Amino acid sequence: MSKQHTSDAKIIVITGASSGIGKATSERLVEEGYKVALLARSEDKLSGLVDELGNNNAYAIKVDVSDYDALNDAFAKVIDHYGHIDGVFANAGTGAKTPGIENGDVDDWSTMLGVNVNGLLYTAKASLPLLKERQGHFLLTSSVAGRIALKGSVYGASKWFAYGFGQNLAEEMREWGGKCTTICPGMVNTPFFDEPKEDKLAPQDIADAVVYALSSSKTACVREVYVMPND
Repeated sequence: MSKQHTSDAKIIVITGASSGIGKATSERLVEEGYKVALLARSEDKLSGLVDELGNNNAYAIKVDVSDYDALNDAFAKVIDHYGHIDGVFANAGTGAKTPGIENGDVDDWSTMLGVNVNGLLYTAKASLPLLKERQGHFLLTSSVAGRIALKGSVYGASKWFAYGFGQNLAEEMREWGGKCTTICPGMVNTPFFDEPKEDKLAPQDIADAVVYALSSSKTACVREVYVMPND
């Protein structure tokens, strides 16, 4: 694949890009004229998405965000391909199979926190030096679950971490002119659910929120976007 080095195109890296919010956001960003780097664990889905978006607009890498060395290597490949990045959407996340603390599964928690907490930390750690070069933008997916109390929810607690992390990271990035936005959706129709739920948000609604945050002026930072169903 030929390299797409350019100083003009805005390059956004998306984790959890192969389905749901990540896929919808990649599609919307390409419509808006961005180029995207797609990171996820599903190689088949990533390949299909690149075919849909076009090789000139999308570049995909199979990676597990809970593996820091692999993630760091993935960012190096993105830079080798595109030459720079302007933004990162840390969207990768997963839920718990069994609710509650008493009945929860420790291995299940470990897997979930590896993605929802460590994966978020690792994505920021690997990308900040690259974003700093262009006063870039870091966006992350928290949740309404990170703003309310949910009985025994370890998933909700992981999203509380994401919410607080985003606020703190915004202050760190502000020191060098960078931006950080925390996206807080209500329940979204994603692969979390076996059947579509009509009273929930669509992934495209969150893609709109990402585009909104990215479109802010140089002197303003949209720190948080809180999106809930309206029906």
